Amino acid sequence: MKEQLIGLIDQALAALAERGELPEAHGSEIKIERTRDKRHGDLASNIALSLAKKAGKKPRELAQLICAALPESPLIQHIDVAGPGFINFFLSEDSSQAVVRDILEQAERFGRSNVGNGRKVQVEFVSANPTGPLHVGHGRGAALGDSLCRLLAATGWDVSSEFYYNDAGAQIDKLALSVQARCRGVAPGDSAWPEDGYQGDYIRDLSASYLRGDTVDAEDRHIVGSGNPDDLESIRAFAVAYLRREQDLDLKAFAVNFDVYFLESSLYEDGAVEQTVQRLQGNGHCYEKEAALWLRTTDFGDDKDRVMRKRDGGYTYFLPDVAYHLNKWQRGFERVINVQGADHHSTVTRVRAGLQALEKGIPAAWPDYVLHPMVTVIRDGKEVKLSKRAGSYVTLRDLIDEVGRDATRYFLVARALGSQLTFDINLALSQTNDNPVYYIQYAHARTCSVMRKLVQQGWDWQPERAVQHLSTLQGEEEKTLLRRLVRYPEVVANAAHHREPHSVANYLRELAGDFHAWYNADNMKILLEDQALRDARVALSQATGQVIASGLDLLGVSAPEEM
Repeated sequence: MKEQLIGLIDQALAALAERGELPEAHGSEIKIERTRDKRHGDLASNIALSLAKKAGKKPRELAQLICAALPESPLIQHIDVAGPGFINFFLSEDSSQAVVRDILEQAERFGRSNVGNGRKVQVEFVSANPTGPLHVGHGRGAALGDSLCRLLAATGWDVSSEFYYNDAGAQIDKLALSVQARCRGVAPGDSAWPEDGYQGDYIRDLSASYLRGDTVDAEDRHIVGSGNPDDLESIRAFAVAYLRREQDLDLKAFAVNFDVYFLESSLYEDGAVEQTVQRLQGNGHCYEKEAALWLRTTDFGDDKDRVMRKRDGGYTYFLPDVAYHLNKWQRGFERVINVQGADHHSTVTRVRAGLQALEKGIPAAWPDYVLHPMVTVIRDGKEVKLSKRAGSYVTLRDLIDEVGRDATRYFLVARALGSQLTFDINLALSQTNDNPVYYIQYAHARTCSVMRKLVQQGWDWQPERAVQHLSTLQGEEEKTLLRRLVRYPEVVANAAHHREPHSVANYLRELAGDFHAWYNADNMKILLEDQALRDARVALSQATGQVIASGLDLLGVSAPEEM
């Protein structure tokens, strides 16, 4: 709808330019926004205020000229000029009824656009250390990242999803020592147990697998446990491969796949980390202090300078992060979005500062970040804290096994990014209207039930015939449902642009509510004798079902036909 109105305004501006009342190349973006007060119409534009100075006219005067030059359209019932020069559009009933025709014709393509125009974008998410099972926080990142990929693809971007394995550094050393201790019969609590060692049952299972000489597939390599508890390097390689496989299985159960898996260790093997150090030194942004090598990140907006190489010669996490993001830039991603937990907040400025110090041409705000708080899981009103397998947290697999993939994915994406998320297991399991997943999926199942009952009654239904009778949809519940359907393309576009998958989840709940209200209304029977009205109402039901299915797919949630 917005695109159509933008087209009409563009035609009006072209007509004014042809008459000499407006510069030919106006160069202003035409914006259409929804009004907050229906007394001011359905949609409004501030184009007259944007162009008034360039046109040498008062905004209200220019707005009147634009309104007069607008081509006639069945979409518009009425136009007026308000305030300093806003153009308010009151849409016709035909415009909302026509959305049913559009949905039936376009099916799953409805709501999609080409805003991205095939430009490359990379979304990195999850990126967990391969030191244990994925926790619920990783699950939130997985749900958000995967939904964001789906939204960007739906709006015309060439999307690449990526998982960055932090398979190097102190955490991996701690993992190897923990597994080695288990292999030697040392248990948590023993005096010989490594300081801050990993204590979950998965470490015991991992060590047993290593001692048995099991084989673990890691990409195109087969890692075999040697069974030697003294071979720390063998233990390290086996443990990383074992836990990578475990995390991959968790993600597969969550229906999340990645185009690229990138190993931190490859940055060291390829010399990228050392080359990054040399380039930063060559650019004059480094200095030595207290036997450590520092980067002057304060020159690029950081609150303090950062250590790159520690006294012992080892690198901090900051340095491989910079080398990794340079690699992303060199792969041609003009846009990169990192979906990470809120505890990564401090890395945003330092990574961007490191990139600015490293190479000219990288935008100061590159890459983008989507940061989300952790998740609290409750059951019976009390927090669920531990998993027997993990030892210290609730795993993603625990949640999937408990409430199912659909509920897990929806609940983890349904809150705004900056909001704390409390996952209520009891609510996720309930089959009531209070459970948004059940409520939305039940609405879709009802639209499928309508078609089954239609066939059982022996009636035929043809979309081409049905769309000729859409004008019969005059009930208030029908008008409300139609107006909600009209908004779907806008919701998808905004969710992709603002990186807010939760807005799709919220929209679907509202759409389901409108559908249930229409379906349950006493005077809104769908399968009635009047063929014209029956055809139109079945068409409305089918259109709603299509939008629900498409929206759920953007969240990675299924749309069942029966419940």
